Amino acid sequence: MNGTERGAEAVRAIVVQARKLYEFQDFNFTGSYGDNGFLEDYTSLVQGGPLSVIVTVKRNAAGKAQDIVVNHRPRNTLLLFSRLMHE
Repeated sequence: MNGTERGAEAVRAIVVQARKLYEFQDFNFTGSYGDNGFLEDYTSLVQGGPLSVIVTVKRNAAGKAQDIVVNHRPRNTLLLFSRLMHE
């Protein structure tokens, strides 16, 4: 994805679609980090290709998600995942 998405519903739509493409989510770690952050570290497969994912969430003063960053690797599976998300 190029750029950012704004709003809870837009972000939710992306997450729902991504989960449809993951064959599973095997969580290595989920939990708080720092004073206002949350972290997920999990692995998956997308059409048989291995995928490692790191999700960082920054919370605002009200404790709600303010910023979310999702990193995928390796690049070849990321490019497949990206193409499928675009479709």
